[in-house]
Amino acid sequence: MKVTFHGHSCFEIEHRGTRLLIDPFITGNPQAKVKAEELNPDYILVTHGHGDHVGDTVAIAKRTGATVIAAHELSVWLGKQGVKAHGMALGGGHAFPFGHVKMVLALHGSGYEADDQIVYMGPAAGFVLTLDGTTIYHAGDTALFSDMKLIGRKPIDLAMLPIGDNFTMGPDDALLAAEWLGAKRVIPMHYNTFPLIEQDGEHFIKQLAEKGIEGHVLAPGQSLEL
Repeated sequence: MKVTFHGHSCFEIEHRGTRLLIDPFITGNPQAKVKAEELNPDYILVTHGHGDHVGDTVAIAKRTGATVIAAHELSVWLGKQGVKAHGMALGGGHAFPFGHVKMVLALHGSGYEADDQIVYMGPAAGFVLTLDGTTIYHAGDTALFSDMKLIGRKPIDLAMLPIGDNFTMGPDDALLAAEWLGAKRVIPMHYNTFPLIEQDGEHFIKQLAEKGIEGHVLAPGQSLEL
């Protein structure tokens, strides 16, 4: 299994011939080293309806025929854009050909700017993916919340946690989140894309190590093998 970071909150997971793409904000992402046209996912997972997470979803899904997994309201909107979408709701899980997906809580907003209006896109969420016994948690954009302790009842092999602050939890809260989740490995995300969310990822990793948690700072385009 290979996990590749494409900047901001975008990750690509390759496992047994299937490619998953999470929050494909590529066009307009100053961190991205890849072009949207170069990505060929089988499934796209979108945590919420903000533009820096929906990103290139519609264009990529139309070109590749990928199925998009998202909150029900967001999936309805995507369907109207001509995209094949699978809607879910918080607390719900579903077995896909590649593995199991559970949609979990994220404390954040979810609105998409279209035609000079903000369109409600359902609740913000995170995803817990179970792929052949490996569990990956992508927290989406979120504040720290105590139910992360419940998410961590199932051992988390890898957690992607936002550390940018201002719009999401910052490094201190992300450290506590990693502990509550019992995460074996952590990759920080949603930071350094813009000046307002600049953080020191290496310092965060050092703080994780002090708590006995393995951390990885991935540069855009860099991968981690699981």
